[in-house]
Amino acid sequence: MTPVLGFDIETIPDVAGLRKLHELPMTLADAEVAEFAFQKQRAKNGSDFLPLHLQRVIVISCAMRNAEGFRVWSLAEPKSGEGEIIQRFHDGIGKYTPNLVSWNGGGFDLPVLHYRGLIHGVAAPRYWDLGENDRDFKWNNYISRYHTRHLDLMDLLALYQPRANAPLDELARLMGLPGKLGMDGSAVWGAWLAGEIDAIRNYCETDVVNTYLVYLRFQQMRGQLTAKAHAEEVAFVRGELAGNDAPHWREFLAAW
Repeated sequence: MTPVLGFDIETIPDVAGLRKLHELPMTLADAEVAEFAFQKQRAKNGSDFLPLHLQRVIVISCAMRNAEGFRVWSLAEPKSGEGEIIQRFHDGIGKYTPNLVSWNGGGFDLPVLHYRGLIHGVAAPRYWDLGENDRDFKWNNYISRYHTRHLDLMDLLALYQPRANAPLDELARLMGLPGKLGMDGSAVWGAWLAGEIDAIRNYCETDVVNTYLVYLRFQQMRGQLTAKAHAEEVAFVRGELAGNDAPHWREFLAAW
């Protein structure tokens, strides 16, 4: 069984990087540094969404399905720093060579991980293999948009047309799934400033399970799962989550 790894990241403004690039004083509070950057970005293009290289990774949540079962976990601050979080994510890819599944991973998550990994000196040889070390990767690798070793569900379902993109939350709820619980990406920075890292991690974990469940329905649609096999796999995931007594999983199951 080829392991499948759904993943999602959460980011905040790279305050240290912004201070360095704009030569801002250390006396300026983090929120003020970020607001300075937001204002410059709004003046530039009308949005306060910062460039991807200035997005600091604080959480990577993963949902792994392999022969051993199904589990969800997070690599997150404050237990680990950004460089360690990204390195451990790539260490897992090197160990398991999973098929990656994301929602907008090609447009956001992976480019962010590329830039931030470069900044921190992360080693990711398996991920970047284009066939130099494994001939199979010449025809199916993590980098190519049209290979399935990384499946960006949002990109593929929209047939690579940005105007056709659908929000994960809305599609999940239309499918009878819980969708986003507690917050969305726009609330992460405020939650971080309030010290609510656990809430951010929990939100990211539920989001990655939504992604994995959409992937299962996609596998049924493309004929890789029968309706019976799909129902059994969904029931298996539900059962695994039910065995976790954490409040965010109880809320997730109640909304399902």
